[in-house]
Amino acid sequence: MKDRIIRSISKYIELSSEEESLIETFWKVKTLEKGNYLLRNGETCRTDNFVVNGALKAFYINPDTGKEEILYLAIENWWATDIESFQNQKPSIYNIQAIENTTLLQISHGSFQKMLRQVPKLERFFRIILENYLGSLQKRIILNHTLSAEQRYLDFLNDYPDISKKVSNYLIASYLGVTAEFLSRMRKKIKET
Repeated sequence: MKDRIIRSISKYIELSSEEESLIETFWKVKTLEKGNYLLRNGETCRTDNFVVNGALKAFYINPDTGKEEILYLAIENWWATDIESFQNQKPSIYNIQAIENTTLLQISHGSFQKMLRQVPKLERFFRIILENYLGSLQKRIILNHTLSAEQRYLDFLNDYPDISKKVSNYLIASYLGVTAEFLSRMRKKIKET
């Protein structure tokens, strides 16, 4: 199972067999049943989390509407972590919950720092991961301000085909900032064209 994270890292940096073995020692397996929380609003994110299988949603509750608003969705080979809470070891402002039975590889904050000291080239890997994440956040902000809901949905389908096949429509609708009914009408319209 830990070979999954090694494969993910190896897409970006070259590791020796000794480094691979060392890296694997830092990660622990964690399972979550559907509905269980990885992180709750107000808790400190103590682990960085790599999704081996399953799916999670990161969300907050809008104080004005009381509705759940999806920040991101994480499936196999993705990360599910409140980066700010993890890096600064301060309380999170959102929740991360399993939307199906999920297996994770986790590393504690202290072990993460130790791993980076022992395998310095991992700094490059995590920088690349963070740059990719930041780029996707910037794109999402721009698209939310410039594209119609239908165009945002089409972009979502193009960028995240695996998520769109795995995750329920109401979660995708929340992520896109539309109602589930509106998304259903868009899907029907797209199928007709």
